[in-house]
Amino acid sequence: MYFAALLARTEDGWEASDTELDDVETLSDLTDLAREASVDDDTVLVFIEQEDGWFGVVRVDGEEDPRIYVSDAAAAARSSYGEILLTDELLGREPDDDVPDLDSLDLDGTEDGEPDNEADSDEDEDEDVTSGEAVPHSPVGDREVLADLGVSEKELLALGEGDALNTIADALGAAEVLETVR
Repeated sequence: MYFAALLARTEDGWEASDTELDDVETLSDLTDLAREASVDDDTVLVFIEQEDGWFGVVRVDGEEDPRIYVSDAAAAARSSYGEILLTDELLGREPDDDVPDLDSLDLDGTEDGEPDNEADSDEDEDEDVTSGEAVPHSPVGDREVLADLGVSEKELLALGEGDALNTIADALGAAEVLETVR
């Protein structure tokens, strides 16, 4: 089960709103959604979590590029919402690394040297692969995304999946408003 919410900072504290991600297909769409919730270009946090799997925080400050933190990239890679957050830049890839060169494709659409079916693959089942590249079973992104708001890098990394967003909201002084949209 997924949960997604927006927390927008205002003069009077934080305002929370439940958000639907059905129409969000890209990070740009998510960023636009956050900016629409912004009051006077102040900070907006987008919280996304998959119960007992992973959580992500996207921070949008005015027109600046979004800052992203994902607790477990491999778990998020298996989620359509997680894939929105896992950009090439966040994963340390060059853009279009995962797009095969058309000259290297066999007639059946597989890359040269790639097995034609999964039975021929020697790939380790514990390794998550997105677009042909391994995705780490670890946090990725800006570990200091919330440092100036009261959640240090060390605290962020120590958060368990189950109550992470509530813990963050509590540190921000927004636990009650987040609870209203849960």
